[in-house]
Amino acid sequence: MKVVAFNGSARKGGNTKEMINRVFTKLEAEGIETELIELGGKKMHGCIACMKCFKNKNRKCAVKNDFVNDCIAAMDDADGIILGSPTYFATISTEMSALIDRAGMVARANDDMFARKVGASVAVARRGGAIQTFNTLNAFFFIGQMVVPGSHYWNMGFGMNKGEITQDVEGMETMDILGKNMAWLMKKLA
Repeated sequence: MKVVAFNGSARKGGNTKEMINRVFTKLEAEGIETELIELGGKKMHGCIACMKCFKNKNRKCAVKNDFVNDCIAAMDDADGIILGSPTYFATISTEMSALIDRAGMVARANDDMFARKVGASVAVARRGGAIQTFNTLNAFFFIGQMVVPGSHYWNMGFGMNKGEITQDVEGMETMDILGKNMAWLMKKLA
């Protein structure tokens, strides 16, 4: 089994990555392979609504001049998907929005190709707005007919400067439980 995670932060190695890595620790302890894909610095843009994915039905976006098809292929190959984003003005980053828009459209055009995969969101905020980020990430999973595990609190943590998130004890514990629950769910579904 494999989980691929997407770090939607423009800042590589920051708090969002710390949170994802904390989930990975629990998944790996359960024998689940993990892969992290950082969206920061990658060339990508939003959906252009050409609708060619509905005509082509090849599990790819018709726009091929950026990084998104690599991400879609990684999602397609994985058993579980984690989407992590910092909170920018009470929602997800533009990088994550581009990924969700295009991967979501391709999935719908190809008979809901992510249906019944396990999906988990990770939201990071300096102080507020994280619940909207969390909800936006989960909306991708729910409309794609994915199965979403929970934790003992919403999957969010608080910190601004790199590494500061590790001081959020409850946030880190939430990621631990999320990782354990995700592993359990994936094994049940297998």
